[in-house]
Amino acid sequence: MTNPRGDLQGRLEAVRSELGGVHAAREIGLAASRRAIRHAGSAIRAVHRGNRELWAAQLAGCEAAIREAQEALAPFPAVAHAGFLHDAEKEYAEAVLTAALVDGDVLPDHRALAVGLPAWLNGLAEAASELRRELLDRLREGRVDVAEQLLRAMDDVYELLVGVDFPDAVTGGLRRSADSLRAVLERTRSDLTTTVMQVRLQTAIERSLGGSEGP
Repeated sequence: MTNPRGDLQGRLEAVRSELGGVHAAREIGLAASRRAIRHAGSAIRAVHRGNRELWAAQLAGCEAAIREAQEALAPFPAVAHAGFLHDAEKEYAEAVLTAALVDGDVLPDHRALAVGLPAWLNGLAEAASELRRELLDRLREGRVDVAEQLLRAMDDVYELLVGVDFPDAVTGGLRRSADSLRAVLERTRSDLTTTVMQVRLQTAIERSLGGSEGP
């Protein structure tokens, strides 16, 4: 006759061992994801400052942390989809895509970045929102033409995202990100329009004064 207590004790040890592995992977993935998010934030700030050397260094740190988290969590899909890895991948995508949008480069897709598609889509939405700061900086420099190019890029991204008509459970809450981008886009369009009208008015006044000057 078997010993139920001994059998249960053996099962308990197996359960503890398995859960210990899950917990250890979660701790590694969580810490790495937090590092990735910090690096991504620094990389985005470096883009706005025009410091691409710092951007590249911070992006490398971000990617290394992402890969560490992905590797640790790969055997445990339930933990991998808890949310923190998605957030880290989204921030990594945002850091890459912000630089690409500012430079007018081709945007790498989610496969090239080795991140989930929902993370890429939401990262793209946030990258387009980051263009507002870049656009306002260019306006302060008097570079209206560059500001207009940035607004077109924001428009293009928004049009792409609103065409992704799937439930939030599939897209990782993309509808909310797109709505936030629309609000930023409209404020930015208003700011740019006001500046353009002011420039045109000033130019017209200067021409009028110049034409009225006689000998």
